[in-house]
Amino acid sequence: MMTKISTYAIDIVKSENTKINEVDFNNLVFGRTFTDHMFYCDYIDGEWQQPKIVPYGPMTIDPSARVFHYGQAVFEGMKAYKDEDDNVFLFRPDENFKRINKSASRLAIPKFPEHYFFEGLYTLLNLDRDWIKTGKGNSLYIRPFVIATESAISASPANSYRFMIICSPAKAYYTDRVRVLFAEKYSRSADGGVGFAKAAGNYAAQFYPTGLAQKKGFQQIIWTDANSHKYLEEAGTMNIFFRINDTLITAPNNDRILDGVTRKSVIQLAKDLNIKCEVRRVSVDEIKEASKNGSLKEIFGAGTAAVISPISAFEHAGSVFEISEVDDSYAILFKTKLLNIQHNLTDDKHGWRYEVK
Repeated sequence: MMTKISTYAIDIVKSENTKINEVDFNNLVFGRTFTDHMFYCDYIDGEWQQPKIVPYGPMTIDPSARVFHYGQAVFEGMKAYKDEDDNVFLFRPDENFKRINKSASRLAIPKFPEHYFFEGLYTLLNLDRDWIKTGKGNSLYIRPFVIATESAISASPANSYRFMIICSPAKAYYTDRVRVLFAEKYSRSADGGVGFAKAAGNYAAQFYPTGLAQKKGFQQIIWTDANSHKYLEEAGTMNIFFRINDTLITAPNNDRILDGVTRKSVIQLAKDLNIKCEVRRVSVDEIKEASKNGSLKEIFGAGTAAVISPISAFEHAGSVFEISEVDDSYAILFKTKLLNIQHNLTDDKHGWRYEVK
């Protein structure tokens, strides 16, 4: 049984049968459970059409849709959080909106209107508000994405697209410290490419080498520059930070590195805490030498899904370098600071927290 509702900007078909009572929120597998509703909006004849929210479920798409053949697909990753008073918050959603349109432009996909994005997102979150659970570590993962839907197998940009938002309740992405490989052969992206965009193909290209790493007992690869494999850039799902003595170091943004929201938040928090933070190229040799002489204190990843993920060891050129835990961990410090802001447990002096009303 479904009830159709109309708002100023969105047509809503509301499901009256919720799946929420079938979900064990204490034992979630990341990205496998989805809420009751989804948002979508089609681009046809040069214009974005009326946005819609409907019950979550399969959709029909032609086998010749260009997304299947030419890879026009970009996405974002966001989270919603709920405090102990049942208020719902987003964390820097303006950055995600800007980035998905930046990614879209690089893949010749039309930009999505800001008012459609935010009204659709807020309406969807309010419909599925009960899926957002209180408590640190609990969140609702939000996946906006856009795909080329035009039925044509000719190598050119599509004339029709679908923008969608789906949501999945989540707990911590990585629960243990992570072991990584430093890339020596394979590359994530190259100069002039689409590495800075959240293009679906960027992630597909990582799966094979990451699978090889996992067979060796490592969860992720830290990618190196495609030209020389001498400089460390980012991991598969995270930006990377290195702590040498008390200095934090991370690679600068470029054509190959995603402009991570968590990354820029960590950089700002470091400034707030008077922690020296250098944004510069980081060489494999520098990190290996720092590990050997004891000045490498931490490596950790930063991303929406993982938040902050400490790294316990890395391998390069057949040698494994273990990283001992430290008492004054920057990874724990930044994760605590971020989660406190996201869950409305502390002041938000930078205005990163957006309440969903």
